[in-house]
Amino acid sequence: MRNVSILIAGVGGQGTLLTSQVLGAAAMKAGYDVKMSEVHGMAQRGGSVVTYVRIGENVDSPVIEKGGADILLCFEKLEALRWIDYTKKDGTIIVNDQQIDPMPVIIGSVKYPEGIIEKLSANFKNVIPVKALDAAKELGNIKVLNIVMLGLMAKNTDIPVKTWHEAIRETVKEKFVELNIKAFDKGYHL
Repeated sequence: MRNVSILIAGVGGQGTLLTSQVLGAAAMKAGYDVKMSEVHGMAQRGGSVVTYVRIGENVDSPVIEKGGADILLCFEKLEALRWIDYTKKDGTIIVNDQQIDPMPVIIGSVKYPEGIIEKLSANFKNVIPVKALDAAKELGNIKVLNIVMLGLMAKNTDIPVKTWHEAIRETVKEKFVELNIKAFDKGYHL
């Protein structure tokens, strides 16, 4: 596998950090060098949370520069728009088609942008909108939308499903393992 840079973006509470941990664990199990970096915003107040994950034969740095992400994995539409500059022109944007209003929208000082998916698609040819919240609701727990998204992204790697399942078992709290494996599989088959 060539080096792949993945930027994961979400809102506090959506499981951005857990997703990067599962991704990193699966890649290491598959024999790849992995570097990760976490950027915490106002996570506990519903703010932006971002992690960089770089995978490959030999990765020197966890940092992803603007225009350097092969994959932008976003759990909320506005987060995709916020981090779009980090995506390579031929990169892939996988975005949960969900709106979570940030504080400025909640208090009425600004409006939530319209047509985000269309704006992304106008600038990038590989935009994959996902109804991950709906998939998570079908599983009975909206907190697994991150793992649904990870499953969809994983389909485009050479890491076997069995390895992803092992990484979930090792990373997720035991009482949530089976639910997360179901969420991963649901995403993988979307």
